[in-house]
Amino acid sequence: MICDDVKRVAYFFLDGAMGEKKQTDFKTHVSLCPECEQRVSIHRRLRNFISRRLGRMAAPPTLRQRLTRSFRALREV
Repeated sequence: MICDDVKRVAYFFLDGAMGEKKQTDFKTHVSLCPECEQRVSIHRRLRNFISRRLGRMAAPPTLRQRLTRSFRALREV
């Protein structure tokens, strides 16, 4: 893996959405490249900050009802 790859897939790594081989390659590169390590650290901190600030919010009941009806209608088609 090279630095350009790390830039493109950092969020996939943080989401846990990478295959085992790519994840291993990613970790290896980041451990050897201070610039990429810093980039991933910044992405991780930003992601944690946003998660803490936004928290989990439930959808309003009317939105849930509309979505439920829409999904049922799609299943019937």
